This record gives sequence, structure tokens and C-alpha cells, in this order.
Amino acid sequence: MSDHAGSSAVLDLPEDSTPPEKTARSPLDFIHLTGRAALVRDWIGVVVGVYVLITAVKVIGASLKIAVGDQAQQLFSFADNPLIALMIGLLATALTQSSSTTTSVTVGLVAGGLPLHIAIPMLMGANMGTTMTNTLVSLGMAKDKNVFRRAFAAATVHDFFNLFAVTILLPIELMFGVLERASGALSGAMAGGGSGPVGAIFTAIGNTVSAATEPLADAILWSADAVGMPAVAEGIVLAVVGVALILLVINKFGQLLKVLMVGRAKRVLHTAIARGPVTGIVSGCLITMAVQSSSTTTSLAVPLAGSGTFSLKQIYPVTVGANIGTTITALIAAFAFTGAEGVVALQTAFVHVLFNVFGALIVFGIPLLHSLPMVCATKLADLSAENKAYAITWSVGAFLVVPFVAIALTTWVF
Repeated sequence: MSDHAGSSAVLDLPEDSTPPEKTARSPLDFIHLTGRAALVRDWIGVVVGVYVLITAVKVIGASLKIAVGDQAQQLFSFADNPLIALMIGLLATALTQSSSTTTSVTVGLVAGGLPLHIAIPMLMGANMGTTMTNTLVSLGMAKDKNVFRRAFAAATVHDFFNLFAVTILLPIELMFGVLERASGALSGAMAGGGSGPVGAIFTAIGNTVSAATEPLADAILWSADAVGMPAVAEGIVLAVVGVALILLVINKFGQLLKVLMVGRAKRVLHTAIARGPVTGIVSGCLITMAVQSSSTTTSLAVPLAGSGTFSLKQIYPVTVGANIGTTITALIAAFAFTGAEGVVALQTAFVHVLFNVFGALIVFGIPLLHSLPMVCATKLADLSAENKAYAITWSVGAFLVVPFVAIALTTWVF
């Protein structure tokens, strides 16, 4: 579809569906307000959500130190194999349906002592696992063969893009430590000592946010300590509380942002997709940052492809941008820590950013690689349209069976 044709499609789209902002219900609707007051209520809810997210990440970091002290390396030795760490990140994200949860927890764990070389494959796995949501969305269009073919291709192009990015960048990281070195330089410049004006500003913001979240975090830690449990049990309980809070916040946070932003996001997608790949990447990135969910962005794009409004080639850049946009959550989580912990937490967040930026530059930017995700997605979609067993096998196998088997085999062999 040419840019001109795409623009026409945008102008001529039928108004046959109710915009999400009219149908989505705010999780704060129990506070009975309407109009501008309801809008203010929901935005306050977003601010509170960020506050609780940062607090929960701080609690997870503390829980690991309480449970194992300086023995985190030994605790996570089972994940020292990068394949296991990768599969853990993939499984955790597929099961929670939220890469934001996995990356936030990982930031907290690294601040608590998890070695960065284990966290890096876990973050890559989180990227792979997050694509499961839009793949499941496409399965809802299975009744019409042609619609399903287009939708499933648009969904799985995200799968294949992330698969190629990991296949290329993980070996490079293991050999040369590119992500670890680059993220270390960035975090040192932003939050390290003697890092100049930019670092001073960033550190001041981090100190302010950390100080603001300290009371709630301290209250949670005090409550667990007051029970008088053994250190290991206390650390486990705190970790569970932290993860539960993150899951709750990400879920409610997403609902609030859908009410506030998704209708606008759909209009941005309709306007931007047809304007070229760069605009598609930027819009996918910005929308994901706004709604705090790459799954939401890609799930908005899949029906557009299924209906034939936009081609796979036009949807593809949006998924690349969504990958980059979703890294904002880990950056927010890094503000839970200051000092040396803050530097390593920020480095972990920057690993996620750089992985997705480098992936976009390599897989999407290099002509020889650019089309491979589309070719693979189209082939799989053609097979799946003829026999739905291919789609089901892919959805269950790639995100659940293969990770479980890989972890089992790798642990048994090594």
C-alpha cells in the first residue's frame, strides 16, 4: 500500500466502533465523579501508581538483601547459563502478560545484588515474552481466513523481530559485553559521581523521588520485620509483596491509561502509520510510553492489519517502536534507588533501552535483515490460515513449552 493510499484509508475510515475512551471503565469509578473531576481523579491515580511502583521495586531490592545478604550470586547461580536466564525472562513475561513487571522486578533484583550478566538475558527474554499478547489477540480473528492471515502476520512479525534481535545481540553481548559497557557508561554519566550538570540534575531527581517513596517502603519493611520471621522467610515475603504490588499497579495503571490515552493512541496510529517507517517507529514508541504497555500498542495495530486498513509493511515499524517505548517502565523503576544501588539500577534500565535501540538499528535498519521478520511472519500466517493448529502450536510452544523444556534440558545437561 502506498503512502497516498494509506492516507486515504485514514481519511475514509468508518466510524463504526465506539472509541475506547467511551467504553473503557476506570478502576477508580467507585469514586463517583464525572467530567473534569473524574479526569483529575484518574490522573491522580496515575501519579499514585508511579509512586507505588517505585516503592514496590525498592521493596524487592531490600527483600533480596534481607534474604541472602551478599550471596545473591550463589542464589542465582542456576541462571548463570544465559539460555536459562533468557527463558526465565520469557516465561515470567508470558505468564504475567507484562514485560513491564518483569523488567521492574529485574531492576529491583539487580539493585539487591543480582549479577548484571544474569539480568541482561532476562531482559531480552522479557522482550520476547511480551509479544504473546498480540499473538493471542490475532487468534480472536480466526473465523475469517483472510482477516486472520493478515492479523496473525502482523502479530507474529513482532515475535520474529524480537527473536532475530536476541539471536544477534545475545552472542555479541556474551563475547564483547557491548550492552553492559554502554549501559555502564550511560548510568555513570547520569547518576555516577562527578558526572557533570546532567548527572547532577538526574541525581537530584532520583534523590527526591527516592526520599518521597522512602516512608511507604520503610513501613512495609518495618511491618515484615515486626512479625519476627527468620531473615530468609522475611525476604521471601517481602519479595512476594513487592511483585504483587507491581502486578497490581501495572494492571490498574494500564486500565487508567487506557481510559485516558488509548482513544488518542488510536487516532495517532491512524494518522502516523501511513506516513512512513520512521513515523511508525516514533508513534509506536510514544504511544507505548503513554499507555505504559507495548502489548496495548501492538494489540491496537493488529486489528488494523486484519481489516486490511494497513499492510504488514506499515504495521511492522510500529511494533519496533513499541519495543523501545516499553523501556520507560524500567527507567521509572530505577528511581527507587540512590547511590551505588541507583547507578546499577539505572544501568539495568539502560540495558533494556539499548537492547531495543540496537535491535531496531540492526534488524530493522540493515537491508539484508529488514525483511526477514515479515517473510517469516507471512509464511507462518499462511500456514496458520489453512490450519489453525500451526497458530496454536506457535502460541503455546514458543512462549510456554519451549522455555520450560529449554530450562529443564539445560539444567539437566549442565
